Amino acid sequence: MAKLWFKFQRYFRRKPVRFFTFLVLYLTAGSLVFLHSGFVGQLAVSQNQANPAAGVPAEVAELPFLGDLHLGRGFRDMGEATSIARRYGPWFKGKDGNERTKLGDYGGGAWSRALKGRVVREKEEERAKYIGCYLDDTQSRALRGVSFFDYKKMTIFRCQDNCAERGYLYAGLEFGAECYCGHKIQATNVSEAECDMECKGERGSVCGGANRLSVYRLQLAQESARRYEETKAQEVKTPARDTQLNGSAVFRGCFHKPNNLSLALPVTAAMLNMSVDKCVDLCTEKEYPLAALAGTACHCGFPTTRFPLHEREDEQLCAQKCSAEEFESCGTPTYFIVYQTQVQDNRCMDRRFLPAKSKQLIALASFPGAGNTWARHLIELATGFYTGSYYFDGSLYNKGFKGERDHWRSGRTICIKTHESGQKEIEAFDAAILLIRNPYKALMAEFNRKYGGHIGFAAHAHWKGKEWPEFVRNYAPWWATHTLDWLKFGKKVLVVHFEDLKQDLFVQLGRMVGLLGVTVREDRLLCVESQKDGNFKRSGLRKLEYDPYTADMQKTISAYIKMVDAALKGRNLTGVPDDYYPR
Repeated sequence: MAKLWFKFQRYFRRKPVRFFTFLVLYLTAGSLVFLHSGFVGQLAVSQNQANPAAGVPAEVAELPFLGDLHLGRGFRDMGEATSIARRYGPWFKGKDGNERTKLGDYGGGAWSRALKGRVVREKEEERAKYIGCYLDDTQSRALRGVSFFDYKKMTIFRCQDNCAERGYLYAGLEFGAECYCGHKIQATNVSEAECDMECKGERGSVCGGANRLSVYRLQLAQESARRYEETKAQEVKTPARDTQLNGSAVFRGCFHKPNNLSLALPVTAAMLNMSVDKCVDLCTEKEYPLAALAGTACHCGFPTTRFPLHEREDEQLCAQKCSAEEFESCGTPTYFIVYQTQVQDNRCMDRRFLPAKSKQLIALASFPGAGNTWARHLIELATGFYTGSYYFDGSLYNKGFKGERDHWRSGRTICIKTHESGQKEIEAFDAAILLIRNPYKALMAEFNRKYGGHIGFAAHAHWKGKEWPEFVRNYAPWWATHTLDWLKFGKKVLVVHFEDLKQDLFVQLGRMVGLLGVTVREDRLLCVESQKDGNFKRSGLRKLEYDPYTADMQKTISAYIKMVDAALKGRNLTGVPDDYYPR
């Protein structure tokens, strides 16, 4: 045997070319075997996904079965990502919170492309229907509702999800990273070849092109469309809550005719066959955010001090049927039915850095998950100045928070986001807006952010695993000490409750802007009211369907609530809102 091995070595030492040829053949054979096993593995995944265990819901049956397949690690991860994507979007995060794989990243081969195509078609059938490629113009947008950008992780599903949540009928993607929403397409159709840019967060999928939109009609928004009369009873019970109309407008209520009608609502048109849709369409076409129906007249305009929409009237005063729609109310010449269209109010969208460096450092302090990012959005719209941050978050910078890259001591931003609660860090600021939120809601919001991003959701595996109990054990005490420390060490602290900001944004935002030392027109604050959600509201389509808090967790958190309530009242401040004690 040794003699034979010696001859083998001497043969290849004399003939190195033969050795390398033999090596190439060996590696090629191994690769073919590996690819064949992968093909068989993918086939098993697709077949078993189509036939979940009898008597068990598909979403429960998929994961355990895939975990038992005898596949290599790469193929096992691919199977999990495929099943998860239809419920939680294209990104699947492992237990360590890191991105493991994404939809479309299956590997090569015709079977992979076919499997990917099937999944995409299934998603489109469930959520949306592709309409086509459309021309877009920065001066006259094809979709004129809200918009948001993400130059790292934009996906088709994410864009659809956000537009559907806000009641829009259409979602469009452009430049691979921009998402636009709207209730009607106001542009011409172009060749499919012009939509040629890959989505930044979803390889293999198209997200429009240069000034070209890949447009989808949202099935969920269409199915959930409701007319005004069908929601009137709910509005009477909860008058502060806006109601969607056919996915294209938001019902604001019944209001008395403004004193100076031509100044308050500058566009007026007579409509003998009046309907809500006709008036909303007219005001949308004229690019006004408000549509007011007054019998046979349609008025369009902006919310201003002449027509602020802060004093609702009894809806019965507006209960005059539309001439063209038997089940809709069109108001009267004295009492107007008002809807907010999907036209973006641009009067408060301009933002810039402070013209001169500020001599004071003002903190926007909060426990994580208490709405700090949303509050920054409101402050930037209200003041026209960028906010800064004690940290750096690239995803927020990509969403338009340009002050994110400035050092927090630069003095160029109106206030600085911080979650710090140490004495040294607190005393570094000259004043602070302290934002406090219900700990039950704040803890869940921060857990979702930690595992799902700023507008995403943690997977059920995280809620049911060890991550959630450990998170509550570590973060619940911090919720209390954060407030206690800022009350103790902070200078000139303005306390704002997140719940009060949501319910009475105009007044609470006015208080916050007052501390910042900026004079703001009331019209600008009214503009902020109509743009209050921005891009930072989590979608309601995938909310948790059960209470994750155990009895022991509730007992502990309730004790912390009492501590904070006592500390606030000890400083002659309003205690925590009543809904902090729901359990």
